[in-house]
Amino acid sequence: MSTSIDPVNLSPVPALQDSYTFHSQLPGNVASGEAAKQNEEWIMGIDEAGRGPNNELTDIGPMVYAAAYCPLSFKPTLEDIGFDDSKALSAETRQSLWESFDVHQPLCYSSTTLSPQDISSNMLRRVPVNLNRQAEDATIGLIRSALDRGINIKECYVDALGPAPQWQARLSAIFPTINFTVCPKADSLFKIVGAASIVAKVTRDRYVHTWIDPEDVAADGTLPVKAEDEEPINRGSGYPSDPKTQAFLRESLDPVFGYKGIVRFSWATVKVILDKQGVECKWTDDTSQPSAASWFGADADNGRPKMWRDLGVSGVGEL
Repeated sequence: MSTSIDPVNLSPVPALQDSYTFHSQLPGNVASGEAAKQNEEWIMGIDEAGRGPNNELTDIGPMVYAAAYCPLSFKPTLEDIGFDDSKALSAETRQSLWESFDVHQPLCYSSTTLSPQDISSNMLRRVPVNLNRQAEDATIGLIRSALDRGINIKECYVDALGPAPQWQARLSAIFPTINFTVCPKADSLFKIVGAASIVAKVTRDRYVHTWIDPEDVAADGTLPVKAEDEEPINRGSGYPSDPKTQAFLRESLDPVFGYKGIVRFSWATVKVILDKQGVECKWTDDTSQPSAASWFGADADNGRPKMWRDLGVSGVGEL
């Protein structure tokens, strides 16, 4: 994943196709290496948006993992800013808290945005990479990148991903110099995790509510133009229990080509809709249809189409 521009300070957000990581600017003493010389200790908090509550996996949009971090000496100020679980705050309050990162220079953040396309393609691999593993990799990557940037993380608070004791033990084994606290509802218990929660939520919401389909961007980068009287698309929260999200999934389905990039097509909810409303496709490498295979010359040894044998592949998925 490459470093990219910050989507929160752009309107509209750029079309998202590839996952990426963004880092805010570090204070001058860190960037210059002075903090490392003084062995200044920092705290970090990590939270996510776009996974879904209570195992209700999100159907649309990216999943964003965010880390907020600041010197331990800044902790008393951090406690008074007003950070909390982003889901418990209004959109206006979240935006105001987001802007506080510019006001309080010692307070920094990083975010890893996993695109819907990457989430789905990882889960549909021959050896699947499930959402838990993708979330773990994002968390570990955020911590490692902070250390690589010269930040001396002393304490790290993480919102629980699965069983908290096991996840805390694994993080501690990977980063033995950091004191980890992993627990449910960490975003409401620790202000630094609440700060990370704001970054993750605001970043994801900007993508969901102002999404630009990569498929609709012209080759020269020109964005699609909407008519003045065109109603904005309401995608809801992205959770399968949300009626607005359900309506969006029903109305945006193309029976032949399925969905555009915002939809995570690896989820059960989407698969059910595709099975019910989509057109069944027949693949030429389907061994249950010998007539299709014979168009390309079947391999007498194993029934594979001759085309796949000549290309050195075993099916459409490898292409």
